[in-house]
Amino acid sequence: MSAGSADTHSWLVYKRLLGYTRPFWIVVLVTLVGMAVEGGALAVFTRLLQPMIDQMFANKNAYYIFWMPIWIVGIFVVRAFGTFASSYGISYIGRNVVQAIQQDVFAAYLRLPAAFFGAEPSGQQISRITYTSEQVASAATDAVKVSVTEGVTVIGMLYVMLSTSAYLTLALLVMIPAIMVITTVVSRRYRQISRRIQGMMGSVTGTVEESVGAHREVRIYGGQAYEADRFEAITQRTRRLNLKVAATTATSSATVQTVAAFALALLVYLGTRPSVISHISPGVFFTVLSAMGGMLPSLKRLTGVQSNIQRGLSAADDLFEVIDLPPEVDRGSHELQRTRADLRFEGVGLVYPRGDFEALRGVDLHCAPGTVTALVGRSGGGKSSLVSLLPRFHEPTTGRIVLDGRDYLDYTLASLRRQIAWVGQNVVLFDDTIANNIAYGELAGASEADIIAAAGAANAMEFIARMPQGIHTQIGQSGNLLSGGQRQRLAIARAILKNAPILILDEATSALDTESERLIQQALLRLMRDRTTLVIAHRLSTIEHADQIAVVEQGCIVERGTHAELIALGGHYATLHRMQFHDQPVEPTVSQAGIPAV
Repeated sequence: MSAGSADTHSWLVYKRLLGYTRPFWIVVLVTLVGMAVEGGALAVFTRLLQPMIDQMFANKNAYYIFWMPIWIVGIFVVRAFGTFASSYGISYIGRNVVQAIQQDVFAAYLRLPAAFFGAEPSGQQISRITYTSEQVASAATDAVKVSVTEGVTVIGMLYVMLSTSAYLTLALLVMIPAIMVITTVVSRRYRQISRRIQGMMGSVTGTVEESVGAHREVRIYGGQAYEADRFEAITQRTRRLNLKVAATTATSSATVQTVAAFALALLVYLGTRPSVISHISPGVFFTVLSAMGGMLPSLKRLTGVQSNIQRGLSAADDLFEVIDLPPEVDRGSHELQRTRADLRFEGVGLVYPRGDFEALRGVDLHCAPGTVTALVGRSGGGKSSLVSLLPRFHEPTTGRIVLDGRDYLDYTLASLRRQIAWVGQNVVLFDDTIANNIAYGELAGASEADIIAAAGAANAMEFIARMPQGIHTQIGQSGNLLSGGQRQRLAIARAILKNAPILILDEATSALDTESERLIQQALLRLMRDRTTLVIAHRLSTIEHADQIAVVEQGCIVERGTHAELIALGGHYATLHRMQFHDQPVEPTVSQAGIPAV
């Protein structure tokens, strides 16, 4: 991107960013007035230096001797009000801008397709909310405060100099062009570094998130040294980038001071020429000198504010890119009330975004209403890809899925997903009460009696009744106060409460102890009754009585039939069955656990 187009892009980003302040225009107006008063008061005080020196001390003017202290107090009392209005107002606006942007980014996360979350690390996504959005406040508010306050100060001091002595003001001809060059160079340098800093903060967040989330594995496998080295490498790169920013800021500040010294020297030179010195009073010279000296810190802060502006613009650019991403595609127009759950896959193929291989190809499968279809096969064969198509986390690349005789793409996304309940191996719970985890989302209006009934049907009341506050007990982040079997039963209770006609079970009983598995199998049996169910299972003992079993290998269905038919066929399923029941200890079937098999 060329310098000109980069500047244009930065202005468009900044303009959009300032748009977030529009709802607070009254506060913005009061804040701008406060900034102008804060900066202008110094110029007014500087303008009083000439009569203070010439009239009070040289001429002993009684009028000025009486009024000058009063004027000084008045000026700084007014400035104090301006400082309060600008400081509090800018903080008020900044916090509201950050909140609004965080809400927009979070809303984008909620509507973006599943492919987005697999395309970048979760640490980067979290960093946008926690770190990147905070950087925006500097560009939208703090930088504005510095720009307006110091800008008014510079303009006010320039007016003081010109109105006092236009001749001595010629010294500024040395300073102004140099300051403009410095500002341009520094701005481009900050722009180059800031984007890289945003990415590095996402890496820092991701590394911490992984290490904290995997703290058991880190300790068991002695990974502390490796994780420490990995974190150090990332923070070293972040430190170097931030030091580059600091070096740029320090260089620009030192350069401005040097240029200002030349300007002050020129001012002294011009004021002491023999033809001039006899016509300039001490008050005039001292006022111009003070105005130029007062202008210097403001010019330094104006060049330094480029760091905050460019960092904030880089952050805003990243956030706006996410906010502007297209949401999940929903071309459906038909509102599905309650499906009969007659489900057909017709020649379905799937190629993932950014993928170069077919996850699914030519899948044909009919799931009749109220039946159980089991998907088995080796890991990576395409079972999870197949069931992920049902809620339209992805859409078929080829072929189509027909629900109740109609292409399921014709149904609105929300109404389609209301027909589906999902119980997976990795149970997702929230840092909330048991009741709110069962009655989650659209189920939030459920009565306490319905929640308890669902928990009872899921065999969850057995442990909920022992909780100190029953269904209103907090379960911690991700339900970490519960065991694996308890979390699984809450997920089943959620599915029972939803009462959806289509049910997806993804390894819902894996890695559980015998007692938990027995309770969960009982709950699943109640849940599957009168529903069209798709079960992903590696343990073949749990699905022997399914209405049909489909063997998925390399994205294709290579065999389909009942358990007895596939055993008699002597193909892939029979091989898998023989491996599990002859090469490994026999696991209890569902019927052996005390309830009918699926």
